[in-house]
Order: sequence, then C-alpha cells, then structure tokens
Amino acid sequence: MKELKLEELSIRQKLGMTFTAFINGSSRTPEEDAFILDLIKNHSLGCVWVQVDRDGVEELIAKVKEVADYPILIMTDAENGIEPYVIGEHNAVACTGNIKHAYIFGKTLAVNARKLGYNVVCNPVVDMRRGSQRSLGTDKEKVGELASAIAQGMHDGGILTVAKHYPSSVKTNGVDSHMAENFSYDTKEDLLAEALYPYKRLMEKDLLDGIMTGHTKLPNIDSNRPASLSKPVIDVIREIGFDGFAITDALSMMGIRANYNDVEAKGFAIAAGNDTILPWGGSNRQLFDEFCQAYDQGLISDERLDEAARRMLDAQHKSTVLPKDAELSAEDIAMFESINKDSVCAKTDEGVSTGIDPNGNHYFAVMIRSDYGMDADGKVDVDTFSSDAWRKPLDLKAKILKKFPNSQVSFVNEFPAPFQNYTILNNSKNCDEVIFLTFSEFVAYTGAEKLTHRFVKLIEAMQLTDRVTTILHQGNPVVLEDLPHVPRWILGNMSPASFDACLDVLAGEYPAKGVTCYDFELK
Repeated sequence: MKELKLEELSIRQKLGMTFTAFINGSSRTPEEDAFILDLIKNHSLGCVWVQVDRDGVEELIAKVKEVADYPILIMTDAENGIEPYVIGEHNAVACTGNIKHAYIFGKTLAVNARKLGYNVVCNPVVDMRRGSQRSLGTDKEKVGELASAIAQGMHDGGILTVAKHYPSSVKTNGVDSHMAENFSYDTKEDLLAEALYPYKRLMEKDLLDGIMTGHTKLPNIDSNRPASLSKPVIDVIREIGFDGFAITDALSMMGIRANYNDVEAKGFAIAAGNDTILPWGGSNRQLFDEFCQAYDQGLISDERLDEAARRMLDAQHKSTVLPKDAELSAEDIAMFESINKDSVCAKTDEGVSTGIDPNGNHYFAVMIRSDYGMDADGKVDVDTFSSDAWRKPLDLKAKILKKFPNSQVSFVNEFPAPFQNYTILNNSKNCDEVIFLTFSEFVAYTGAEKLTHRFVKLIEAMQLTDRVTTILHQGNPVVLEDLPHVPRWILGNMSPASFDACLDVLAGEYPAKGVTCYDFELK
C-alpha cells in the first residue's frame, strides 16, 4: 500500500482524486465496473461510494481493494447504523438523552463498517431543524455533545467522519432540496453563533474529518448560488480553521439540476471549495467526462484543483492511521441494543397511566403508507420508493394481537379511503380504548413530513366525543401538533425493535425512559 504524492499526479489523476464514483447503482454494468477499476489502477480515483443497503457490498469493496495499491476512500451513508445493528429514525440516539449511547452507536457503526471494508461514513448529522426526523435536536450544546460522542466512537472504531449537511442552516424554508432549491435567512454571524456550533465542537476534538455540503441557498451570504456551489458559504468554515475534505451532497437533486447544467454544477462545486463531488445517477464514464469538461472549460483553476487533490490525499492518509483492530464487547452490543428500547418516551394527562390493560377490548387503527395495496385476504402489495422493512402491516398486526389478544386491528392509509374511515368509526364504538398507531418518515422526493389533512380530520371527528385515548407514534413528533388533544401519547423511532418497545410501554411492561429532541404539544 503506497500513499500517492500530489506532485507526481497528472491533471487527469488530480481530477480523478476529486471525483467520487458510485459503483452499485441501477446503471451498473460490467463495462461500468471495468471503467472504475481502470481509474483506480491508474491512480485516477479518490473515492468510491458503495451504498451499504444494496446487494453485493462486500464483493464490490473487495474488487476495489484488490486493484487499489493506495488507500482510496470507500464511503457510504449509514445514519442509522448497519445491519444487524440499526437504530430507528427519528433519531433514537438523541431520544435516549445519553452520551454513552451516542458513543456506542458511533463505535458499533464504525466497527461494522470497517469490517465490510469502508473507511468513511457520512455521519454524524448535525442539522438542528425542528421539523426533521434526521436531527439530533435544536439545542446546539446538546447536539454538539451528542455529535462529538458519535464521532469519537467512529474514530475509535476505525472510520473517518463526515458531518452534514453543511452549513446546517437553522432558518430554512423547509423545502426538500431533492425537489427544488431551498433557502435560509441565516447570516454569516448566525452560522457562527448557532448552526456551526456542533462543527466547531468536532473540530476542537479533531473529530471532523470531512463535511458534506448541502444545497441550501443563503442569500444573506451568497445570493447567487447554493451552499454546495458557493465559495463565500464554504469559506465560513474554512476561515475558522477547518482543513478537512468537503464533499457535495448528491448533485442529481433538483435543487441543483433545476438551475445548473451537469458540467457547470461539477465545475462550480470544486471551484467553490469542495474537494470531491458526489454526482450520483447515470454512467460514471459520462459523469467523469463531464467533470473533465468542467476543467477544460476553465471552471476549475489549477490552484483549486491542487488544493482539492491535496485534501483528498490527506484524508486517504488519515484513514490509514485510525485503529484497525477495534472489536465490540458483549457489553457494547447490549448497550447498542438498548438504544431502541430506552429511546421510547411517553406523555400523559394527569391521572392517566402510561399503560393499558393487555387483556382489555381495545381497538388499534394502524396507519400504513398510501402506496400499500391490500387484497381481500389481507395480503399486502408494496410499491414504494423507500424500504418497508421497519413497518410491515401484517407483522405489526401480529405483534399487537400477541400483546393484546382481545383487541381488534384495522389498517388505515395515510390518505384514508372512505371505507377505512367508516370501518374505524363504527367498529371502535364499544371498545375500552382506541389507539392510533401513526408514523412520519423522511423519504426523498416527497416534500415535508406531514400528516394528511384527511387523516387529521378522522381523529378530529372521533375526538368530538373523546373516543381516542392514545397516539402511538413512530418518527418525527412535530407532525402530531396538527392533531387534537389526546390524553396519552407514546413516541418511538422507526424500527421493529422500537415498535416492540412501544408496545411494551403501552402494556405497562417497561417504563418510558426516553426524551424528545425538541418540544412539541398536541392542541
């Protein structure tokens, strides 16, 4: 294993050092694999992105390592862990309120990622946005503390960190940048006082190896381009001493593509201060050709290219000096597995218990995605953009009836059909308790997290006669603010283990130990 030297690289090799290839996407072919492997053999690729939840991860990483005689960066996203060690979203680590849990999450993630062959994982998320389930919270000191613990665990486990999504602006308009450009009113002073606080905490402890730049436009700093393409915005963190590498968020998002062509976006990204681009989508050969065109058109200066390539080489070196032998003890695994359970929290009216009688005659109305179709036998047909592993309706029903054997269970779509409303309104009339099991999840290209108006109206109608006693919710709790008052709510995180823990709390078998990442109230 050798470490490449900047002065020995050609222009094309330097361009390759500042390019990230995506090697297990839908466009993958033998020809694409050969192209990427040839780039690596020729010392012309700085980073490969291998999505951790796709098939063949270990085989692909092994191919990369077989031909790489330098410490190429092998990167992925794993915000919630790596199977079989996964926590639920809305961030279960933050909802434990426990720094030890944050550390063990980072270490467990890192050890498992390293054993798969990765040396970089894009974590921790330090965005402090109240309406996002990907947030550790809105208290900058708490987020800084949790993020530092996660990052320390990652380093101890042998993995480089990438905090995101820089600059993590607080005052945003909430638009999903997968769909359109979003913007923030933050000034440079605002960033330094609030949003960059967790980044500074990480820097102080030498735990910030990289940042992922987001596509938010900050017109009070740069009225022309979003953060990922903006030198004035990226300069804010450079000016306070950050010299790690910066990678763009995916340039395939409409927050970029609606305003820039593919060559411009790649060139502007490096010119602005990113050290590698994440093009995403399409042929790597075409994407790399477009990147080279950006240089040929003069969008990237030689000075900026040298600086970017140098930072990528520095990151490659840093990946070699982290621990390579860290293991997980039985105590580590037990603590990790307690995260999903100990992050469940509850709130009740005065005099109302958290648990209900497991043997009572209860009615459970279980929200399911609107892209689920069910036939007459209850078989579920799934057509969805995201993974459905955490919330399969028939699995949920079986778990509910095992815990509450005398109860009834009905399914209701996020956008309820009339017959679903009719069934719930009529069948729940003579039950001891009516419990709605709701969820909220962030899925790219679906906009903001929100309960549908029709679903809210169903619960409002039932609460005119105080019929609903409980909301058991998984995911972002802010969406519950649209609902009328309910005397008991139990909040979990999006995973089967968290759902099981919520049922344990509802049955009175386990205390709700968790906290909320930010304040919210039902009406």
